[in-house]
Amino acid sequence: MTEQEPSGWTVGAAAFAAFMMLMLGCWWLIAGIAALAQDGFYVATENYVLQFDTTTWGWVHLILGILTIIAGGTLFTGKVWARTFGVILAFIGTLVAFAWLPYYPFWAMLFIVAGVAVIWALTVHGRELAR
Repeated sequence: MTEQEPSGWTVGAAAFAAFMMLMLGCWWLIAGIAALAQDGFYVATENYVLQFDTTTWGWVHLILGILTIIAGGTLFTGKVWARTFGVILAFIGTLVAFAWLPYYPFWAMLFIVAGVAVIWALTVHGRELAR
């Protein structure tokens, strides 16, 4: 039995995941720098379960951004470990975005949607990046 050549859609979905990881990493970096540079930039609602100061969120976003950019770059190699690393970081990023909802709801929702799209693309079509 011979393997079928991947279609343009599947290769495009896998490349989309890698590109989105790079974009998400840049967004996380910008959010982290904004939180570190100006404490009053993000304002949280009262009585939220996960209340951290904005400096903590800044460092979390900065580190997550750097790791996500690295993961996005390694996805273009098509290695299995790179896809696994990408899915894990997209999942962690989605959880962080969910916890970040009271600070900046609009961007947090965009991060959640992008993270879910990346996880879907990597798990369903990630293998095509190696071809």
